[in-house]
Amino acid sequence: MKKHLVVALAYDRLCTFEFGCTVELFALERPELDVDWYDFAVCAVEPGPIRAAGGITVQAPYAPELLERADTIVIPGWRDADEPPPPAMLEAIRAAHRRGARLCSICSGVFVLAAAGVLDGQRATTHWRYADRLAQRYPQIQVQPDDLYVDNGQVITAAGSAAGLDMLLHLVRRDYGAKVGNLVARRLVVAPHREGGQAQFLPRPMARGEQGRLSRLMDWLRSHPAQAHTVDSMAERAAMSPRTLQRQFQQATGFGPVEWLIRERIALAKDMLEEPDLPLARIAERAGFGSEESLRHHFRRLAATTPAAYRRRFTHTQ
Repeated sequence: MKKHLVVALAYDRLCTFEFGCTVELFALERPELDVDWYDFAVCAVEPGPIRAAGGITVQAPYAPELLERADTIVIPGWRDADEPPPPAMLEAIRAAHRRGARLCSICSGVFVLAAAGVLDGQRATTHWRYADRLAQRYPQIQVQPDDLYVDNGQVITAAGSAAGLDMLLHLVRRDYGAKVGNLVARRLVVAPHREGGQAQFLPRPMARGEQGRLSRLMDWLRSHPAQAHTVDSMAERAAMSPRTLQRQFQQATGFGPVEWLIRERIALAKDMLEEPDLPLARIAERAGFGSEESLRHHFRRLAATTPAAYRRRFTHTQ
C-alpha cells in the first residue's frame, strides 16, 4: 500500500517553530506504533537561499513538482500576512486542492490558502492577531477568531504556534485513531487531545485559587467519567457556584462544563472502540453515556460518523 506523503512547504523567512512542529510530527520514524507511518518531505517553493527565523538556513531537497503527488500539504506560517504569495505557489495549491490533496495551514499560513481561493465559503482560523485582517481581506471566509483549529475535511487551519501542534495531532488521530494519537502525544509530552473549538486564550486570567480548583475538577472528572455529573454536582466538588463554574469552563475551554464532559467522554469512547472485543454497551457505560443510544447520538454529532464505522476503520488498520 502506498504510504501517505506529507509535504511541508519551505520558503524564505520560514517560521521555524511551526516548521519544526511539522517535522517532529511526520518526519520521525515511529516503529513502536506498528502502523505504516507517513512519508515526509520538504519542498522549496522558491529559489534559495531559504532563511528561517533564528538565523538558520534551510536546504530543501525537493522542487515544487513534488506537490503533484502529495497527500497532505502543510503551510507552516507565511512570512508576512501582507505579502501576496507567489503566483506559482498559489497555482500549485489550487491544483493540489482540485485533485483532493489535504491542505493544512498554521498561523499566518492561512493567508496562502485564502489567496489561493480554497477557503471560499468555509470556516477558518488563524492566530488571534491576524483574525481581523483575514476577515476584512477575505469576507467570503467565515473566520473563527477564537478556535484552536478548524477542520473542514479537506482543508484544515490552525491558530498560532502551539495550536498548530494540536492540529497536527488531530490529523494523526484522523488517520490512525485515538490510540495512536495518544501514543504520539505522550512521546511529545503534550496533552493528547485539545478540541479545535477551544479558546486560543483566556479573555481574562482566573484567580489562582479558581484555576487550581478547576484543574483539579477536570482531572477528577476524567478519572470518573462513568459517574453521573451535573453542573450542580461539579460546582459543589470545585467549591464554586454553578454560575462561576459555567463562566470558568467557558473561559478555559470554550465550552460549558456539560459539553466539555461530553467531549471528554467521546475521546475516551474512541480509545475503547479500538479494542475490537469490547461491547458497545460496555463502552457506553464506562464512558458515562449510560446507553448505546446516547453514545451513538453524541458520537455522530461530534465525530461525524458512527461508533461502528469508527471501530471498523481503526481496528482494521492497527
